[in-house]
Amino acid sequence: NQGYIKSNVIPPGACNLLNSSTVYANNEVNLAEVDIYGFDYDYTLALYSNALHSMIYNTARDFLIEHFKYPEGIRKYDYIPNFAVRGLHYDIQKGLLMKIDAFHYIEPGTVYRGMSPVPDEEVLQLYGGTYHVPLQQDSGFYGKVCIGPKVKQFMDIFSIPEMTLLAATNDFFITSGIEYDPVHLFKDVSEAIGMVHLKGYMYKWVMKDLDKFIQRGEETAAVLHRLVSQGKKLFLITNSPFSFVDKGMTHMVGKEWRDFFDVVIVQADKPHFFTDCIKPFRRLDGNGDLRWEKINSLDKGQIYKQGNLFDFLRLSGWRGSRVLYFGDHLYSDLADLMLRHGWRTAAIVPELEQETKVVSTKRYALSLTWLQALTGLMERLQVRSESLLLLVFEEWHNEREELMVMTKNLFNPQFGSLFRTCHNPTYFSRRLCRFSDVYMASLSCLLNYDLSYTFYPRRTPLQHEAPLWMDQLCTGCMKTPFLEEMSHIR
Repeated sequence: NQGYIKSNVIPPGACNLLNSSTVYANNEVNLAEVDIYGFDYDYTLALYSNALHSMIYNTARDFLIEHFKYPEGIRKYDYIPNFAVRGLHYDIQKGLLMKIDAFHYIEPGTVYRGMSPVPDEEVLQLYGGTYHVPLQQDSGFYGKVCIGPKVKQFMDIFSIPEMTLLAATNDFFITSGIEYDPVHLFKDVSEAIGMVHLKGYMYKWVMKDLDKFIQRGEETAAVLHRLVSQGKKLFLITNSPFSFVDKGMTHMVGKEWRDFFDVVIVQADKPHFFTDCIKPFRRLDGNGDLRWEKINSLDKGQIYKQGNLFDFLRLSGWRGSRVLYFGDHLYSDLADLMLRHGWRTAAIVPELEQETKVVSTKRYALSLTWLQALTGLMERLQVRSESLLLLVFEEWHNEREELMVMTKNLFNPQFGSLFRTCHNPTYFSRRLCRFSDVYMASLSCLLNYDLSYTFYPRRTPLQHEAPLWMDQLCTGCMKTPFLEEMSHIR
């Protein structure tokens, strides 16, 4: 059967159509209408190597032991780079890490207590006979845990070491037979991770070895050069301090990096920058010290701290779909700008590079195509009641379950793809589609397109529409227009 599928159903070249250098469109965006380009810094202008994750994990783990007096035995748990994926949820009271789909259902086989999977039967018992997680139990709009919510969502790339540390610490207490309170553990791990950032450890590591931690800086420089050369206005809004941004941008772009930007805002305190109208802008002098003057204009060449979006809009006059803002955090960077202010938004999703590699393999195409064919056969057979056919249906059901697990494991053995829970989009994926007009693996993907290019979303059929094959493939898959011309930058 699978041999037939491979030779007769999969279109020729289907495995080679996807490209990690593509800009993918959720909404139609004409770059000719965009005059102003805005950027976050961390994981947008500056992409970091995974070596940073292990250092965050190790330092936070040591904080747990030395500051919070956790048992020394936790130190034996080293960082596991591919254990967790972004977008997972964590049940604070039960101490469970899991993947949830766009409809708030837990994906079977993706619930972990410590480092061990929880059987599906036990998951159903824990959640009252259902895989559904009610909306009111989930964390707030920005993924923050307030009074009431029992489930925390991890949307930040920096949260990957935090999820791994939560799993490792839970695992230590469970395997050691030590009674503990999962709520206290969650708060302590969160605070330990927070201490790594608040005490400036991450900034020191990166600034000490820029070549080790910052990746593809020359591509960021090429993007900025190209935008400015074509008359576009640029601005930067970041939560990071100026000394850190200055060091990284000088490394990637050169000492005159500030000449590229019309406005530079540091320590902005996003997402509050986008929602509050309380904090005024303050100017920093050449030494990074705060000035006392009232800010009546945002001038090129100056560095501003804090502030708020309402003053930014008033002083700059930049509004609506003329602005395209790039960021990696769907909530803190993009949601308010799209929903409240009508800016165009672009999400940077570094995981796309690996995910598109998997999706482009013949093994994935074969498994997915046979999975779909098998589902269709089961859909037709279920109306028949003959005993022999019921046995066939049961065999197909078991094979389908195995295929779903195998397809999931191609991405990540524990949690599968960042974007899918078998058929359904993940919770992360649904919000990616809601809060970003376009998304891409890195900023450098822009280099593959002319600045008058229009991104068209792929028209995939709704459930009640006819599945026209070419209708699904027409955009988003073909080779990017200038990929070969821009390849020398890499």
